[in-house]
Amino acid sequence: MNPLVTYVRDLRDIRSSGANVPETSFYGPLANLLNEIGRTLKPRVRCIINPKNQGGGLPDGGFFTSNSRS
Repeated sequence: MNPLVTYVRDLRDIRSSGANVPETSFYGPLANLLNEIGRTLKPRVRCIINPKNQGGGLPDGGFFTSNSRS
């Protein structure tokens, strides 16, 4: 299935459950979408949700390649 269609379907399913919180409940589907896109890039890029603090606070997410250090 198309990654964008999967993303929108997942958002709908989470929202319709009534169990979501406004922001973080949707991080998983967003990471999945970005990882699908990242697989097509050279070098491959991976989205990591809530990577460690590197001095600027706790980021919502980050993009990393295989040679990146978190």
